[in-house]
Amino acid sequence: MTSNSNKDHLILSIYETLKWQPTKNQIEQFIKLQVLLEEWNKNTNLTRLINGNDYWISQVCDSLWPLTKELQSPNLSYKYIDVGSGCGFPGLAVAVAMPNSNITLLDSSNKKTVFLKEVSKKIGLSQRIQVITERAEITGHKQSFRKGFDYALARAVAPAAVVAEYLIPFLNSTGQGLLFKGKWTNEEQNDLKKALSKLNAKITEIQKFDLPDNRGPRNVIRIASIAKCPNKYPRTVGTPRKQPLCD
Repeated sequence: MTSNSNKDHLILSIYETLKWQPTKNQIEQFIKLQVLLEEWNKNTNLTRLINGNDYWISQVCDSLWPLTKELQSPNLSYKYIDVGSGCGFPGLAVAVAMPNSNITLLDSSNKKTVFLKEVSKKIGLSQRIQVITERAEITGHKQSFRKGFDYALARAVAPAAVVAEYLIPFLNSTGQGLLFKGKWTNEEQNDLKKALSKLNAKITEIQKFDLPDNRGPRNVIRIASIAKCPNKYPRTVGTPRKQPLCD
């Protein structure tokens, strides 16, 4: 696909949808990121969503739509952590869109973090991006990370009640956790509330959105601490999935 077509998709799915005007440099960074994904995906299975609208809508737009309010003040400086970053979404998209913010990309897969480090350098973001190969259950107990972030993000990682145990320990006193979901049910919401009660946290907002090009409904559940998260969370590696706090 040509650069001009990519730009058209970007303007359609991001600028018009999010009411956000990316700079020429930001557009070029998104285009270069797509090219790098295509190259790496030939040898390393990172994602199937790399071509055309699969990339611009299901990756870039899907990463940024919950941050419509934040995109109106892109020069503000925040600290983000993307838990289970995978091929870099939403974290890399946020790094491009928020030029004064710092982003930590956390993933337990070495092959994915190798890609994240390399692509961060090649699109000119390495000074603002930190890549860590580690499980969230471990990183969440480290003094330099615990309570260290304004935003903690997780997209397609695990059930919400599980993800909450990963995210809440990372948040500072005014921080927000964003759980990216497709469908969202009352049962999932009740499970999440049970988990949050043990984490001294609550749901602050549920954002709903229909992706362009009939790509389906999306939900983002914003969560925040209401008191100090107990020191025992997150529990040991694997325990959040095996014994969710909603049980």
